[in-house]
Amino acid sequence: MSWMRFAKDLYDGRIEQICILSDLERMKSEAEELRQLHAASTTESEATLSAKTKKERFDGQNWDSPSESPFYDVLREHKDVLPDEIPAELPQDKGIQHEIDLVPGTKYCDAAVAFESRRQVWQVRESKSSHSAPTFCVKKPQGGWRIVHAYNKLNDATIPAQTPIPRKDVIIDSMAKSTIYSALDLRDGFYQILMRESDIALTAVSTPSGMLWEWLVMPQGLKNAPATFNRCVTHLLRSVRDFAPSYFDDVFVHSQAVNGKTDVEVHKEHLRKLLGLMHKHKLYANLKKCIFGASEIPILGCLVGKNGVRPNPEKVRVISEWPTLSNVKELRQFLGLATYLCKYVENYAGKIRPLSQLLKKEAEWNG
Repeated sequence: MSWMRFAKDLYDGRIEQICILSDLERMKSEAEELRQLHAASTTESEATLSAKTKKERFDGQNWDSPSESPFYDVLREHKDVLPDEIPAELPQDKGIQHEIDLVPGTKYCDAAVAFESRRQVWQVRESKSSHSAPTFCVKKPQGGWRIVHAYNKLNDATIPAQTPIPRKDVIIDSMAKSTIYSALDLRDGFYQILMRESDIALTAVSTPSGMLWEWLVMPQGLKNAPATFNRCVTHLLRSVRDFAPSYFDDVFVHSQAVNGKTDVEVHKEHLRKLLGLMHKHKLYANLKKCIFGASEIPILGCLVGKNGVRPNPEKVRVISEWPTLSNVKELRQFLGLATYLCKYVENYAGKIRPLSQLLKKEAEWNG
């Protein structure tokens, strides 16, 4: 893999980047270089699909910016669920706590036993938990850091959750006939869910300072954390899912004119119901990453609007500008990326058949 390809995949999120907070200025410089290599897709139109524009929108979106919007009164009415930061307190018990169910017979590594010999020679001292995991920081796409932990051993011993994941096609199809849309991004979603009391000790993590901490809320890195979060949000917002389906930390609101009411009037009612539920359950969204009352919004890799569903123009551009292929390996990479277009292109299989034929062993390459 070339450096340019690696950098692009890293920036797109296909490769997980783990950062240690040791040289912040250098990492900022490298992040800026990656940002210049490839623009990220974002909002309502092709002209706004760039990381720079997205950042400008995020930076400029505050309580003054939507004041001219017909939805401003609804948002102001529920300002408490759109805070700059979630409250510095334990979240409300939402009826769902994250649980860690270990495989029967598991002998999870007991750090206290491993360090007992070290304690006897005064190299370490005991902590309140007998478990620990290392801590890392991951650079967020829009700046800042996400704290994650390498719970590898704990995850290996955890029974996988059997929670269904929402189907993207079902969510997108349910919004097809609407004419006005909003998108809400839940802020620090994992930290809005409590850990089961008996499992708190299992979440203990070590830090470079030598301190040992344990999580009272659900941390990043646990095997079933995304499933728990999705199950919780789906459960809490189940009464509004007909017009406000959720997908993990994203909630999409869609409306259309009905019963003599305009689409804006209906959309205000839908937003008021959703925000009221969020207030009741103390679910918080990030105002800077929300979109309200748009004719088109980005949803799960595509753009959905009153004119239907269309592919993300930025992804189409990457595919159309792909360099000339010279071998089977490069062809496989390209076809894997181009599969994104299969649901948007009529007779896709027929159109790519000449390329597929080149995957055969007897195929000849002229170049």
